[in-house]
Amino acid sequence: MKDTVTTDKETSCQCAGEAEEILCGCSHKKKDRSEKEYKDLMNRLKRIEGQVRGIQGMLQKDAYCTDVLVQVAAVNAALNSFSKELLSNHLRTCVTENIRAGNDEIIDELVILLQKLMK
Repeated sequence: MKDTVTTDKETSCQCAGEAEEILCGCSHKKKDRSEKEYKDLMNRLKRIEGQVRGIQGMLQKDAYCTDVLVQVAAVNAALNSFSKELLSNHLRTCVTENIRAGNDEIIDELVILLQKLMK
């Protein structure tokens, strides 16, 4: 399956209009991922979701603050790892394909993305 990016207004986003899109941060672009990439990313997110539920359970059981904070740090590390993987895939597919196709606007999009990620 080839990875492609398309524009589609039929997304799960609830924003209506350009001003709301800017606030929301969505671009209404879609990416068709290979089955392997999709499964790998979803598995990571499900593990992170499980970690977050574990933290909820710790709070319900009155776990000691430092124990909870260590688990929060683990979730942050897992999310960072997920982001790095997704960014790597984005650079290898979307960005590379757009540059090869002569769409230099992708560079501006990438710069804006990096600025948001480095806040």
